Formats: sequence, C-alpha cells, structure tokens
Amino acid sequence: MKRAAASNALRPRVVFSGIQPTGVPHLGNYVGALRQWVQLQQQPDTRLIYSIVDLHAITTPQAPEKLKRLKRETLAAILAIGIDPDRSILFHQSSVPAHSELMWILACTASVGYLSRMTQWKQKLNLSPTSRLEDRPVGSRLKLGLLSYPVLQAADVLVHRATHVPVGHDQQQHLEFARECATNFNHAYGPHLVHPETITPPVHRIMSLTDPTSKMSKSHKNDRSRILITDTPDEIRAKVASALTDSLPGISYDLATRPGVSNLLDILSIFDAQQRSPAQLAQAHAETHPRQFKAMVSDAIIQGLHGIRSRYVELLDTESAYLDHVEADGAQKARQSAEETMQLVRMAVGL
Repeated sequence: MKRAAASNALRPRVVFSGIQPTGVPHLGNYVGALRQWVQLQQQPDTRLIYSIVDLHAITTPQAPEKLKRLKRETLAAILAIGIDPDRSILFHQSSVPAHSELMWILACTASVGYLSRMTQWKQKLNLSPTSRLEDRPVGSRLKLGLLSYPVLQAADVLVHRATHVPVGHDQQQHLEFARECATNFNHAYGPHLVHPETITPPVHRIMSLTDPTSKMSKSHKNDRSRILITDTPDEIRAKVASALTDSLPGISYDLATRPGVSNLLDILSIFDAQQRSPAQLAQAHAETHPRQFKAMVSDAIIQGLHGIRSRYVELLDTESAYLDHVEADGAQKARQSAEETMQLVRMAVGL
C-alpha cells in the first residue's frame, strides 16, 4: 500500500468533472462548476477531463430527439465559455464504454445499504429523506438505474484515475461514495484505483431569482427564476429587475433575513473586479437604492458573460461539423485514458 501511495503521489494531477446535458447552462451552473473548469486550464501539469454525462441523463425519461439536441447545446455552451479542446478532453459519456464496464465491476462490491441512504434518488422521486427501499411507494417507483447511478458516477471518476474532482456542496456525498467504491475494489483486488480528492468552489450557491431560498434550477417553471449564460443583455436586466427581494431600506448581507438581496450580492461578488466579498459589497453599497443596486448587478453579469452568447450561436448555426470533430477527438482520447485503467482492472479481477 505504501508503494502504491508513493506511486500515486508522483502521478500528474488529473481532474475529472461531468455535466448533464440539459441544454444551455444557467448562472448557477456557470459559477458552481463551469467557470472553474475554464480557470483550471491555466494550471500547469494538470490533465483535464470533462464529460457530458448523457448516460446519467436517462435515469429520468428522455425523448431521444430532445436528448440529442440538448447534448449539442451543452457541448456548444461549454466551448462558448472558453473550454479549449486542445487543453481539455471533452466527450460524451456514452462514447466511452469503459465507464459502463467499470460501473458493473464496482457494482459487484458496492453496498446496497450505502446506496439506499443516499439522498438524491429520493429528491428526484419527491420522497421523504427518511424513505426506505422496502417502503411500498419506493418499490413501485424506483428504477435500478436511478438507485445505482452513484456507482456510474464513481466509475466516471475512477476509470480516468482522477486525483481531483470539482464538486458542489450537494455532491459531496457522491464523491465520498466514489472513494468507498475505490476502497472496496482495492481491498478485494489490490491497490489499483485512485482515491480522488475534492475541489470545492469558493462561492456560495446561486439561488433562484424568484425564490431565493431554493437553488437556481433549469426545472423551475418560471423562466425568470434563472439567468442562462446565453441570455441577451435585455433579458438579464429584466430578470434581475424582477428578482424577489424585500421592502427593507438599503443593502445588507444577511442570508437568513434578506435572502433575495444576499443572493444578488453573492452574484455581484462573483463578477466584482476588486474581488470583494458579499459583505464588503453590502457595506460599500449600503445606501444604494434597490433599483440602482439591481442595475449594478445586471451590468456586472452582462460584462461577466460578455461574448458567450455570440460564440454559442455561432457554434450551433455555422460550426456543426466542428462540434462533431471536438466530441470525436475528445472521445478517442477519453477511451485511451479509460483503457489504461481497465487493463489493470481486468487483470486484477481475472477477466
């Protein structure tokens, strides 16, 4: 084990992250993950592997033609924000069969009890956090893919021997499970899989503009609840202007009593040239009228997202062949990366 640990310490840094193909990302996706993907490209001696995880998408029903369209839109959006396919490996999860192959092998040592305690499948089925597999409503609604998709998430990371994974606070449980899968496999077959470490984004979660106590989400029925990274300046101004705040005078940062204003301060701090915290911005603008403050937030978002919309439209309208080339090239590199791990795994297991 000490020899394996020393070997792992000498390996280059490998970062893996995935995004579901839900089309154009919103501001929360951009801040929570995608902007970090771009920033990681500046780090030397770091191998970057980013996947559009279309196999995860089908754990809930998907219309085939819509899924194909959303995959292209997601790929175009990722390139539009500044992901360089010469610096990062970018591919569709389903283009690399080794993800599914390793999932099955990991599933043979994964604990059903551990999976049953995880929260996300309960959230997707709108079940109570205390729901159990043996409960009658669970058994009639839960599909095996939805229960076991954390095993596929673990395989996504482990098949590329990732050393680091950027995750939001709500995904910490899944990375812990990936480490558990690596531990189980290594205990059974030898120290072949790498235990990944967490990279946590330094910012607060971006909340809904219409319900600032809930995360910004693509599934919310109200379009004004979210800002898409391809929204026009007029759309951004209209959405921020209608954002739910409160009737208190001035600007202050208090997540408990002023969630709407605090959310706008969080957003403003992300794009602040002086890199001030939300609390510092609140102090600087304490006497600002809320209407003027919202205009400032709108201007900051518009400037921060400048150029993304035009590049996105260009990619979808005129560079269809380029999108296909990027994915095919990335998939080839990802298959090579995954196969290096699978040769070790198959030999260890006896396959």
